Amino acid sequence: MVTPPEAVPLIELRHVRKHYGGGAQPAVEVLHGVSLKIEAGEFVALVGASGSGKSTLMNLLGCLDRPSSGAYLFEGEDVAGFDADRLAALRRDTFGFVFQGYHLITRESVRENVEMPALYAGMPAAQRTERALQLLERLGLQARQDYRPHQLSGGQQQRVSIARALMNGGRIILADEPTGALDSKSGAEVLALLRELAAAGHTVILITHDRDVAAQAQRVVQIHDGHVVADSGNGVDENTAIAAPHHAHMRPAALHRTASNTAGLTESLRSSWRGMRASRVRTSLTLLGIVIGVASVIVMLAVGEGARRRVIEQMGTLGTAIMYMGSSAPATGGPRGELTPEDLEAVAELPSIRRVMPVIGNEVTVRRGSVDREVYVFAANQEMPAVHHWKVAQGRYYSEAEDRDLAPLVVLGHKAREHFFADDPHPLGKQLLIGSSPFEVVGVMAERGADSGAQDYDQMVFIPYRSGRARVYQAMTQPDYVVLEAASPADVVPAEAAVRRLLTARHGGREDFAIGNAAARLQAESATRRSLSVMLGLVAAVSLVVGGIGVMNVMLMTVRERTREIGIRMAVGARRADIQRQFLAESALMTVLGGVAGVLVSLVIGTALVLSGVAVVFSIAAILGAFAFAVVTGVVFGWMPARSAARLDPVVALVGE
Repeated sequence: MVTPPEAVPLIELRHVRKHYGGGAQPAVEVLHGVSLKIEAGEFVALVGASGSGKSTLMNLLGCLDRPSSGAYLFEGEDVAGFDADRLAALRRDTFGFVFQGYHLITRESVRENVEMPALYAGMPAAQRTERALQLLERLGLQARQDYRPHQLSGGQQQRVSIARALMNGGRIILADEPTGALDSKSGAEVLALLRELAAAGHTVILITHDRDVAAQAQRVVQIHDGHVVADSGNGVDENTAIAAPHHAHMRPAALHRTASNTAGLTESLRSSWRGMRASRVRTSLTLLGIVIGVASVIVMLAVGEGARRRVIEQMGTLGTAIMYMGSSAPATGGPRGELTPEDLEAVAELPSIRRVMPVIGNEVTVRRGSVDREVYVFAANQEMPAVHHWKVAQGRYYSEAEDRDLAPLVVLGHKAREHFFADDPHPLGKQLLIGSSPFEVVGVMAERGADSGAQDYDQMVFIPYRSGRARVYQAMTQPDYVVLEAASPADVVPAEAAVRRLLTARHGGREDFAIGNAAARLQAESATRRSLSVMLGLVAAVSLVVGGIGVMNVMLMTVRERTREIGIRMAVGARRADIQRQFLAESALMTVLGGVAGVLVSLVIGTALVLSGVAVVFSIAAILGAFAFAVVTGVVFGWMPARSAARLDPVVALVGE
């Protein structure tokens, strides 16, 4: 006759010891070599006085804690080899906890508390809600599904915790002093529920100090000073013991192994939003820090860019992209060279050259009526306002066609107009005698001022280059000098080299010309640009890092305040990754909200500055960069609190405040 193999117990403890402390603190042993077997389908009561070790034993049985020595076998497998996530999966799929203090999350509704284990199991939202409502209806609480725990009586809260324990099937119900905080009537109702669950095939482990409560179980195990001192024996019905391990009827059909990323993130964001609303003042102050950081960065960058462009524009009027070219004698000897109109046309064709402006200028007598004065008459083509970044205040500047047609036109500098037309605010169309030739006034330049060490441009008058050669400077065969404007300040050096190559080739290999550029001004522009960039970069870094530190401080406080909630979530099956994601989501949500508000505030401030006449230039890249950097900074600084939350010991977290 073949002997059937011995059935493997659902739970088996072999010489389990548990101690706390050690090292600098004295070790305290709570369990002393406990050996215990519990079969599937049993209703077992672990009874003992306070401090006997029964709660520690429950934590070990529920995989909330690990033994210091000995072995804990679950269905024949030693859980000592399980990592944190596998232990979380075991709690999620197998155990249901019913605590003396209910351990419901106060911000969640009754239904949401019940749904929580299924959330971490990956059950779809619709099926999760349907099952929770079925359980609440079964326990007489469907009408209170939207209540918060504080709106329920103690007995009702304990029934909610029982519904939560059953959400993922509740193969093993661990009830720690489930009637300890209840009146006698509510306590009797809870015990009746536990008996029903045991009769339905659930394995129920009841921890109590009350022998009358323990008597409700089929089997009573007495704990005293960390030892099992009495065991009434196996009280499970043989048929139940055979059928119970399968528990197919207890498992929800839609139970998945882990929560999906989308569902987990949605739950994390929802919980984060409620957490932020629950601490409105603290959240508002933290958001204010982020808003100030983001807004200050964007506004500073906008003001800095406006100032930079204004500086560059002003420096452009000083010639940061300008070169000056004139004829000279070659270094190797020989006659002075000559710059012909054909040379200038060839130079203008170079891609690195934007404008070419030949200039002839000298002191010439200018008359109007009885007023005459020696004035610098500046003969140049129509490019002069563009080359010098100079605007016309009245009238217009002459055109290329008028220059080509030798039109006798003149544009006055600001002070020249005051000299010759002090009594006439509208000089346009009037005549000036330049030398011996009459010229018609067509425009007045805006006030400019004098460059350092140079003549005052505002006292000059400006005439077309060809007309000037024909009517005023007849003896001049070539320009005094030629102004060349490069395509950009960065192109000055290569443009100069290109002009040298071109003219040397055109002049038969003789370098009978000279070119100078505004190198010092280019360096000043570059230094200004660098200084502004460094300054604004430091402001951005400091502002946003300060905001990130604020987020970290708030999240550390949040973790500390919600330690018990973390323990509850771990008890119902949340993995470390789930806890970390929840707190990272909260820090990210906080910085996103602060970043959006900061962007809006910066736009309001920028608009006010523009209306006040301040040069402000907003950049999409700067706005997106400041927003993204704020979010990244918040998440980076929120990572440490989230990580510390995820690494909390479930037992320590459950007793935290």
